[in-house]
Amino acid sequence: MPGLPPSSRRERIADWASLCGGVQWTEEKTVAEDGTELALAITTVPLPRARRPAAAKREKPPAAHVYVLYFQGNASSIPPRLPDLSWVLRAVSDSKSHALAPMELTFVCLSYRGYWTSRGRPAEPGLRLDAEAGVRWIAERHEHQFGKDGTTVPILLVWGQSIGSGVATNLAATGRVPAGMPIQGLLLETPFVSVRAMLETLYPQKWLPYKYLWPFLRNHLDSWGNLGLIARAAQEKVAAPTVYILEAERDELVPQEQSERLFQRCVALGVPVERAVVPVAYHQQAIARGDGKKLAAQAILRLTERALGRNSNSNSGRDVSGSP
Repeated sequence: MPGLPPSSRRERIADWASLCGGVQWTEEKTVAEDGTELALAITTVPLPRARRPAAAKREKPPAAHVYVLYFQGNASSIPPRLPDLSWVLRAVSDSKSHALAPMELTFVCLSYRGYWTSRGRPAEPGLRLDAEAGVRWIAERHEHQFGKDGTTVPILLVWGQSIGSGVATNLAATGRVPAGMPIQGLLLETPFVSVRAMLETLYPQKWLPYKYLWPFLRNHLDSWGNLGLIARAAQEKVAAPTVYILEAERDELVPQEQSERLFQRCVALGVPVERAVVPVAYHQQAIARGDGKKLAAQAILRLTERALGRNSNSNSGRDVSGSP
């Protein structure tokens, strides 16, 4: 880490605004526990009212407000990702099969330290602090908007893409999350089992030394181990978040076998899990393709409904590939 194009730290939200389909993003700042300044890109969109658009005004506070905290993959920075994310959010708002209005959804893209305009250098211990800072920012915003004793309940979903999936499961497993802000859903896009597993995948040859060097790794991003910690916590006190795995059918970097292992790990542990596969998509194309945008939107809506107590009788381990 990181793998950034030379111009990525100079990119602006405004450079990509014309491709965002009317979704308005703003840049905010927050600070990690160690003092590192971090950049965020924020937008809020209405959730759907089935076959009618969500109301712009309401007489009383909504029952809940949804927050999605987004952790990016390794390459590039946040601004170039905003057009695809915007069209996912438009698909969420325009859904004809989910009735969630007058609730709204606030989407928070966290830029890791060393990425985009965030300060510092990226490494896993720092990324853990960054993820916690993102949740704190959401908790503070929620209290500011709805009041400390307000009746609007926050629903926190976490979306991680590629290495961001490891950041997401780190946060869900061991992160210090403010009281009243539990993680209720995990969307893992093109995830891998762990950095160690990726070493074995990328360098399978016995005569190459790389896969034997895992004890010296500085970054582990161990989603396999994190799922075990999540399941253990669910047995003791906190309900496990629902996991939604979004795979790319032609992923040339992370073999589907790794997503399958995570899926089966959830099933074995009793962690609620669903998955879908984006047809004909490569690793970086999962939400660049139209089918992927629809599936990501469906994931957000389904995770929201589960958090609201709907679909409580759904089976663990449901495969929804190809379901729009």
